[in-house]
Amino acid sequence: MNIGKILLSKKSISGHNSSNKSKKRKKKKMELEKRKSSRENMVQKLYDTCKQIFANGKAGYVPPPHDIQRLKSLLDSLEPKDFKFTAPSLEFSSTNPPGTVEAPLVTYIKIHECNKFSIGIFCLPPSGVIPLHNHPGMTVFCKLLAGTMHATSYDWVQNHNHQANHDRGQHESRMSLAKVHIDDDFSAPCESSVLFPESGGNMHCFKAKTPCILLDVLGPPYSEAEGRHCTYYQHYSYDRISLSDVNKEMKEDEERSYAWLEERKDEQFVVLGGTYDGPTIKL
Repeated sequence: MNIGKILLSKKSISGHNSSNKSKKRKKKKMELEKRKSSRENMVQKLYDTCKQIFANGKAGYVPPPHDIQRLKSLLDSLEPKDFKFTAPSLEFSSTNPPGTVEAPLVTYIKIHECNKFSIGIFCLPPSGVIPLHNHPGMTVFCKLLAGTMHATSYDWVQNHNHQANHDRGQHESRMSLAKVHIDDDFSAPCESSVLFPESGGNMHCFKAKTPCILLDVLGPPYSEAEGRHCTYYQHYSYDRISLSDVNKEMKEDEERSYAWLEERKDEQFVVLGGTYDGPTIKL
């Protein structure tokens, strides 16, 4: 105890500098530990934010703009390391044997799911595909954490007769008109995207060009019991039905902005179940 007092009471310049350097080192170490601890809690922060924003938990609920921006900003700050993903883990081994024509299997890792929202991660190998599907009554946030992929999304054309003319044949009569919302490549890091129950590209699909990690937040999640089942679609180019009344109303330079979508009742999207090894969430 006395030694401590003596050392602290020394008036020499060298002793004073040594004390200051020690304090600076401790302060810097504490700041680094604080930042590290903050990054380790990003998944917990994501869960807490979703819990607040989707407290309503009803189909068709759209959070107010400030809540949407709050969650979007959080997603924009997330990195693979927040979920304990490392570079080797991006080389997914779910590719199919040589000579097969099917797209390689996608892995899904469930982080959390309840009746109000879900948080999960899709891991796509190169050429891995998440087929065109809808999100009935949902607000969805997507964040590409790693890799490069092509994304295409659509919304139904509103205030229009969606059905193609029945006299064009039974097949064409099952097609409905949709407007392209996004058709582009994305590479991480990039901003997160948001889609809504009736807009923002409610129906979308993804194809990986490189190994990809895609974070998905659904509010509320799919529920067969509540009528929110996932529907898959087949895409057809707009000029597929070139003589329909719809085409007569469109300009030629707008044709690429539209497509015909047909529900695929026999679609089976099979994913591999992955294990979440990231930071533990306190519910």
